[in-house]
Amino acid sequence: MSTRLRTVVFPVAGLGTRFLPATKVVPKEMLPLMDRPLIQWAADEAVAAGADTLVFVVNRNKRAINDHFDTAFELEQRLERGGKQSLLKIVRETLPAHVKPVFVLQPEAHGLGHAVLCARPAVGEGPFGVILPDDFILNRTGPGALAQMAAVQAREGGSVIAVEPVDWKDTARYGIVSGDEVSECLMRLSGIVEKPRPDVAPSNLGVVGRYVLDKRIFDLLERTQRGAGGEIQLTDAIATLLGEQPVYAYRFQGTRYDCGSKLGYVQATIRLALEDPEIGSELRASLPSLTQR
Repeated sequence: MSTRLRTVVFPVAGLGTRFLPATKVVPKEMLPLMDRPLIQWAADEAVAAGADTLVFVVNRNKRAINDHFDTAFELEQRLERGGKQSLLKIVRETLPAHVKPVFVLQPEAHGLGHAVLCARPAVGEGPFGVILPDDFILNRTGPGALAQMAAVQAREGGSVIAVEPVDWKDTARYGIVSGDEVSECLMRLSGIVEKPRPDVAPSNLGVVGRYVLDKRIFDLLERTQRGAGGEIQLTDAIATLLGEQPVYAYRFQGTRYDCGSKLGYVQATIRLALEDPEIGSELRASLPSLTQR
């Protein structure tokens, strides 16, 4: 039986060029979905999966993420003096008291695999999680995607990666997996390839931004050569790992929004806004007028 998931890594050193000029100063992970930034949604998912150490792999220009999870003494004092207890509670509960944020610098951007490798000194024993905050996954009927995957890993051992069907024409944007079905939502991998053309892709099951990985991945990343895009690809290290131990692809419960794209970001925002008890009904009533040309 595997140990429980204690540490989750957030590779957040990217530049967010698709959202310029908004991300010239503000990290894309700090862009809000309703009243919470993307990174807060991701952190909440990690904590709900049992993590008590959150490792943020940042670049030197992303102080806003550090500040978001730091104590804001002046703000807290003003809210307390103003008797705004509900807002004070929100500010103080950015992370639960038992959860520790750790910030690790990625000096240069050499790909997702390199970002994960940078987190090695901060990752403890046992399996660890990886969340890409751009991939916002919402599940209103049960546990979050990472909690689902942690449960699979605890039962099956090895490593677990999240997948979902993608349009065949888009396989060149994803890591694509192949393997043998264990159950309706679980596959034991026999292969994984980074960004294959549609005519050579082994399937249309694309890897999305959730992983539960055995620590052996760090040794393999140390030896991984630059791959697609001239970067150190996590996919390439996973391809080596599955030759040594079981690696599973899991089709999670929930809906994924690609918030690294403008369309996905707007779709997620609208979804949350429609569900919001304060504004949802008014927004729904106003949608016909908003869609008129």
